[in-house]
Amino acid sequence: MKKEELIQKFQELYGAEGDIRTYFAPGRVNLIGEHTDYNGGHVFPCALTIGTYAVARKRTDRKLRFFSVNFERLGIIESSLDDLVPSRSAGWTNYPKGVMWTFGKRGMEITSGVDILLYGNIPNGSGLSSSASVEVVTGVMLRDLFGFDSLTNIDLALIGQQSENEYNGVNCGIMDQFAVAMGKKDYAIFLDTSDLSYTYAPIKLDHARIVIASSNKKRGLGDSKYNERRAECEAALAELQKVVDIKSLGDLTEEAFEQYKDAIKDETRKKRAKHAVYENQRTIQAVAALEVNDIAKFGQLMNASHVSLRDDYEVTGKELDTLVEEAWKIPGVIGSRMTGAGFGGCTVSIVENDAVEPFISKVGEAYKKAIGYAADFYVIDVGEGAGVL
Repeated sequence: MKKEELIQKFQELYGAEGDIRTYFAPGRVNLIGEHTDYNGGHVFPCALTIGTYAVARKRTDRKLRFFSVNFERLGIIESSLDDLVPSRSAGWTNYPKGVMWTFGKRGMEITSGVDILLYGNIPNGSGLSSSASVEVVTGVMLRDLFGFDSLTNIDLALIGQQSENEYNGVNCGIMDQFAVAMGKKDYAIFLDTSDLSYTYAPIKLDHARIVIASSNKKRGLGDSKYNERRAECEAALAELQKVVDIKSLGDLTEEAFEQYKDAIKDETRKKRAKHAVYENQRTIQAVAALEVNDIAKFGQLMNASHVSLRDDYEVTGKELDTLVEEAWKIPGVIGSRMTGAGFGGCTVSIVENDAVEPFISKVGEAYKKAIGYAADFYVIDVGEGAGVL
């Protein structure tokens, strides 16, 4: 849907008067560096050209009205600034309400209600950060409508993360919200999650495209094993800190990990920590490879990332393994791995231009045969971060 169509829909729902404003926040894909963002490691995400559009207008009372074009059958969902309490019945509105709650918690009071229309063209449950996109677009909207001009996009990313952690109970790291807020067209973000220092690295794929394959297996982050993995890493870190002076797993090189790993008393925790350490180093090496245009090396590191997520972190599952293992069989696939939290969601592959069509048809066919339902494929472009439209 175009901006004009969304404004028209807003006016049909809420009336045409007043100062109606529009906003956008993208989805994201992480090229490499998975489950490192809460372990003080590096990540390498980029923003997409698909995302979440918001149309909004301030009210004179404290009423909140939400409408999602994606969940049209739910109609207008009414709430209030006096009801910023997470609840299952609030459904998707927990995400924007969580951001409003976090603004208030940080001393930025939302002084009047808002009429809001949202439309997202990120596939739901695909692992392309539809929730972070909704959080950040809400932050951009509140900053603009209520004049919180001192807030940077990094602040909005941190607010989005805090709302997901504290309001929605998902212990996510900072990567998703940061990529959504800080994306840049044709660049990925090399982000050190330990201190939020970052650089932009150009994505120059002269003869290849980035292809996302969505497994269409639904998963819920909060009730998945995500929080369990995080707890395992925290326990492993505490054990390592008894023998080596580190703040996070991201502080360790592979060699240092091998030297001190026996401090971790449980084999499962040892595997989890190994992934966090090695994946962080893979990410650093991958960005260095990209800088010298060694796309083949980048692809090899993507493949190694998937193997580690499958064997050491154990977050892939049959669906994602099928997509990746079938991708590896196709000539012209430079690299392929699961991306996102895992347990469903999607894979990201770098595929030579003339292999894109056979890749989609052959991987799609093999997946449907093995899993029983179809995957969806998206050839994506790297887009801008969040802002006012």
